[in-house]
Amino acid sequence: MLDSDAPIEYTVYTDWERRWRTMPVTVIGSREARAKWRILLDAAHSGAADVVIERSGKPVAALIPYADYAALLDELDDLRAARRAEMALAEWRRDPRRGTPLEQVEAEMRAAGLLDGGE
Repeated sequence: MLDSDAPIEYTVYTDWERRWRTMPVTVIGSREARAKWRILLDAAHSGAADVVIERSGKPVAALIPYADYAALLDELDDLRAARRAEMALAEWRRDPRRGTPLEQVEAEMRAAGLLDGGE
């Protein structure tokens, strides 16, 4: 899969995950990833493997083919919007006084042309 003289670690999946996985996943520490960047980039680009880069044993980034990334942009936007909404809700739960009444939000959106009058 990867051309290198040093071994690469692989993630161990449950039987269910392994059955449905179609692309091998290479897991590598950030220090080793820096040393093998070209090899990892070629592996992701060619579709030989997705690459998960870890820092201190925890996954922090994934390297995937650009075509896959482009195909996932809408889902990524939804995921990131949901994450921002969860953070805003958690912040509001810590201090409800920081919230803005819905009527005020709607008025500001109408004034900016982002919301029709009948909605």
